[in-house]
Amino acid sequence: MLPELGNHTLLTEFVLSGLSNHPELQNLLFFTFCLIYTFTITGNLLFFIATVHPNLHMPMYFFLRVLSFLDVSTASIVVPKMLVNFLSEERRISYVGCATQLYFVIFLGATECYLLAAMAYDRYVAICNPLRYAIIMNSRACFFLVLLSCASGNVVSVVQTVWVFTLPFCGPNKINYFFCDIPPIIMLSCTDTSFYEKQTITATVLVIFTPFCLILVSYACIISSILKISSAEGRCKTFSTCFSHLIVPKSSNSQDTKKIIALFYTVIIPTLNPLIYSLRNKEVKGALVKIIAELSKI
Repeated sequence: MLPELGNHTLLTEFVLSGLSNHPELQNLLFFTFCLIYTFTITGNLLFFIATVHPNLHMPMYFFLRVLSFLDVSTASIVVPKMLVNFLSEERRISYVGCATQLYFVIFLGATECYLLAAMAYDRYVAICNPLRYAIIMNSRACFFLVLLSCASGNVVSVVQTVWVFTLPFCGPNKINYFFCDIPPIIMLSCTDTSFYEKQTITATVLVIFTPFCLILVSYACIISSILKISSAEGRCKTFSTCFSHLIVPKSSNSQDTKKIIALFYTVIIPTLNPLIYSLRNKEVKGALVKIIAELSKI
């Protein structure tokens, strides 16, 4: 028997509505996102292997490998369950399973925001203080920045997840989304959530705004230093080392619009990131060509 709260029965599971309610599209969506997920895993794996090359043992590539791992993890938290739901009429997810998925989605997303700030700091030191770059950005400092990013992401995720799942859920259990996320979950709560919604917006702004400010300051200093370079070729080369970092996409709307935005940052970005960082980097492209050439001989 399910536990009760007053005259309401508490929920022990949720139902995910998915991306589309049209049955005729489910098979097409399954094969489409199965293909995208395969590209995500393959692309990030090749990128990871390429950047492990001895010639690429530099802080920038260390951070990119971590970013690649975060991207694959984010996609793996969301996509497999989504694929199963495309082929199933019962799109259920347990209370604990939903909380776990929400924790990892927030943790990975927040960690990536802080990691991008660390990467901006790395480029700032490389360009604005090149003579001391090897000393400042040593392996210990790099590990510390990654651990700090993870710790910050963990704190944000624990606070947000615990807060969401201490709310009482005693009404409908259908989440109008394709994974467990805060806005659609708190809509199911049987208590007033206006205060919590404001708190969520505040936390989201802080998580995004703080790293964004650090990135902005870092690149303002970088651009200032680049403009002081007398050689046009030197300015172009220096800009190219930062360009890929700058173009990594980071993302009242209708629920369908929110689904598309969420789909973009949980599924599409993990697929695009290895392409963005590879196509703008000769060393990575060279390493990837060698790997593909070796694989084709097998």
